[in-house]
Amino acid sequence: MADIDRNLALEMVRVTEAAALASARWMGRGDAKGADKAAVDAMRHAFDTVSVRGTVVIGEGERDEAPMLYIGEQVGLGWTSAMGKEDITSPRVDIAVDPLEGTNLCATGAPDSIAVIAIADDGRFLNAPDTYMEKIAVGPEARGAIDMNRPATWNLAAVAEAKGAKVGDLTACILDRPRHQPLIAEVRKAGARIRLIGDGDVSAAIATCKPNTGVDILLGSGGAPEGVLAAAAMRCLGGEMLGRLRYRSDEEKKRALLMGVVDHDKIYRADELAQGNVMFAATGVTEGALLRGCHFFGGGATTHSVIMRSASGTVRFIEATHDFTRKPNYDWLKKI
Repeated sequence: MADIDRNLALEMVRVTEAAALASARWMGRGDAKGADKAAVDAMRHAFDTVSVRGTVVIGEGERDEAPMLYIGEQVGLGWTSAMGKEDITSPRVDIAVDPLEGTNLCATGAPDSIAVIAIADDGRFLNAPDTYMEKIAVGPEARGAIDMNRPATWNLAAVAEAKGAKVGDLTACILDRPRHQPLIAEVRKAGARIRLIGDGDVSAAIATCKPNTGVDILLGSGGAPEGVLAAAAMRCLGGEMLGRLRYRSDEEKKRALLMGVVDHDKIYRADELAQGNVMFAATGVTEGALLRGCHFFGGGATTHSVIMRSASGTVRFIEATHDFTRKPNYDWLKKI
């Protein structure tokens, strides 16, 4: 990316703010699909105002699974200019997106639901189907210590040594899923503490880089889209993440092959999942350890966002107040 990075970063925050505001209207209403659709619709609407030629390479599904932002979808104002033609002055970028990470968290009002997006130069994100990914993530102190070919017990000991701590001092974050029962049992036997989460492993990966969160390592498998998003954030924060695709069917493996994935057992580093200069933006939907949620008041709302850039390592937090009485900026939100 060129010198437009800083301006584009602010545009991306506006996109995540729109998705967060729309989905936050559904917080605690028990309708995960309704919240997710609101986030998707708002994010699409916001992209229509951004001068990029973006292609979603990491999304929530394939084209026939709309209303998700699907893999291969083109977003941004640059694809069609005022003259009805492609605006070649608008940068071409890869987009990884989760309009509402933690749909169930939003539906129940639980912490750490966020709207999230990452962008990179064209062709720089791993292009893979919406499948699972096995993941390990740690903060900067444990960078270089982890090995996905080793068991969790070994990795916990390595992280403890890197941080000058005991295994019993560590907290591992793991998605609370039946498939993780053997992993959970192994971590408990090793003596480490565990924070089980219902959703939101992007936030959990970021938490390993923030000492005040108390999370030392992320373990287990989750969505591949979230893995690429987390990798983009780790690139900016100086942490480390390893990922390996885990297909749920032969059909997913075939689609991966068509997308250029040849080695199905390859262990990807963060700088292979998200290459080159990347930017990461997220806005809180519900209250969380990293970001506060959306707060509504008569005629408006407040949002809390983070924007990161790998080129500079800069991490900015943005607090914004939105005035819904100003037209036409928020007319679309009133209809949600």
